Amino acid sequence: MTAPAVAIKGVGHVYPAKKKSPAREALKGVSFDVEAGEIFGVLGPNGGGKSTLFKILSTALKPTSGAAEIFGLDVLKDANSVRRRLGVVFQNPSLDVKLTVKENMEQQGRLYGVRGAELSRRIAEGLERYGLASRANDYAGALSGGQKRRVELAKSLLHKPDLILLDEPSTGLDPGARRDLWTHMKDLRAAQGSTILLTTHYMDEAENCSRLALLDEGRLAAQGTPAALKAEIGGDVIVIESADPAGLGARIKERFGVAPAQMDGVLRIERESGHAFIPQLVEAFPGAIRTVSLSKPTLEDVFMHRTGHRFWVKEEEEAA
Repeated sequence: MTAPAVAIKGVGHVYPAKKKSPAREALKGVSFDVEAGEIFGVLGPNGGGKSTLFKILSTALKPTSGAAEIFGLDVLKDANSVRRRLGVVFQNPSLDVKLTVKENMEQQGRLYGVRGAELSRRIAEGLERYGLASRANDYAGALSGGQKRRVELAKSLLHKPDLILLDEPSTGLDPGARRDLWTHMKDLRAAQGSTILLTTHYMDEAENCSRLALLDEGRLAAQGTPAALKAEIGGDVIVIESADPAGLGARIKERFGVAPAQMDGVLRIERESGHAFIPQLVEAFPGAIRTVSLSKPTLEDVFMHRTGHRFWVKEEEEAA
């Protein structure tokens, strides 16, 4: 039986305590597989554990517990062999700002044994694809944030890796560049059979993935195809605003046998044929409903269904 491209088995990681902060458990027994040829997304809010998992898979960080394998190679025991098969784009820039764009690309190629005419050809192709041909001889430090991101992407793909790891790849890219990135990733999978694993907090980006793992507070909240995950909601999503959400929720349960979830001061009901249920609600509780909305399930609804809170609630509370 062929080993999966990525096998994550009960991976946990604890960042040790520092002078002003206690120890922090960033990953809590995460397990899932990525099959060869997939575009697999790890979706979650900031602080959910995505970047920690990414660092472990890229061999930059050792897990505290569990194990991770890439094409059957242990990321701890076989780290050097694993690195040869990876193309990695970290969330933070890794360009040498004192070298030109072309020189950064040349360095990357030589690290992976690509030289001569073949290296020149691959550099030209990468720069052209990401709209950087005119900046080839500019110093990396003179580029905008989005341009630097595009160089990072071109550089990571130069050696045609078997597995491409992308940590928040769309950060700093304009909408057009984001579309081009996804077109390129799908082309790579089709033409070369490349496996792509990315982390993201963009719902629309996650929709493009073959399968997803949803991370929340270091735990695996759900996994599956975007369509299958949304199908578990079981119909439509009804959101109700009321002056007394708790009281209205109790009355809805008593009258219709449906227990709304109360979240952030509103009521949420997951139900098939929601369009037919809304008139019944409004008629049954005149004056008690301020607003009511109906939508088809989204990945954010899946996240709320599995975790009991909104996708960005923690970040928003911290900012407040």
